[in-house]
This record gives sequence, C-alpha cells and structure tokens, in this order.
Amino acid sequence: MVQKSDDNKARAVGRRKTAAARVRITLGKGKITINDKELTTYFTTKLLQDRVIFPLVVVGKEKDMDVSVKVAGGGIRGQSDAVCHGIARALVEWNEELKPVLKANNLMTRDSRAKERKKPGLHKARRAHQWRKR
Repeated sequence: MVQKSDDNKARAVGRRKTAAARVRITLGKGKITINDKELTTYFTTKLLQDRVIFPLVVVGKEKDMDVSVKVAGGGIRGQSDAVCHGIARALVEWNEELKPVLKANNLMTRDSRAKERKKPGLHKARRAHQWRKR
C-alpha cells in the first residue's frame, strides 16, 4: 500500500518476515523517529542504524528528509529491514526518478524469505529424529 498526499510528503509500507513498517517521509532536517523514539534509542547497534538510513544515503537525502515510522512484529533485525524497505518505497513514491538508483542497490525488492513450517513427525521443519542404537 503506497499513498501520496502532496509534493513534500509520501507514505509507504515495508515488510520483512513477520515485521511490517508504516513509513511517512516529509521534507525536513533529517530526523528519524521510530515508534515515537529516536533512531539511536530504538535500534541500538550501529549495524541496524546504518541499515535503516541506507536508502536515504544512497539518494543523498539523509539530511533533507524527516522520517516517521510505526513498526510492529518480528524481531529487531526484521524490523530494521522492514523500515529500510518502507523508506525506499516512500522515496520512490515521493520522486519516481530515484527508483533506478534504489533498485540498483537492491532496496526495492521485498525479501520474501520466511520461516518454514514444522512438519509432522519431524523435530523442526527438516530436522529428523536422531537414530539411536540402544
């Protein structure tokens, strides 16, 4: 679901595994808010923070756009990837000319990998019972 409200705002949804992020970008000073918390407070590791702002860095808008995110579900890594995907989609909604740059960095494709379900008679999805001699 992607909506465009006017020329300086855009909304999009990013997903990864079971995490879903609703992203809203506006022209501003580069402030990123996730679930009403600052980026460094919500994602404490530098790796996750860099992953979240990567789409903005690629297009050179990290100091020009304010980002507001509501994210739920999944773990902290899945949430960071969902936010990254949502920011990339919102940037394309805001300016269609950014799509080739984001697509070249593999930011427009949703990572559809998810946990495989457990099958009956097995320990996990593929892990079978261990053979015992005695």
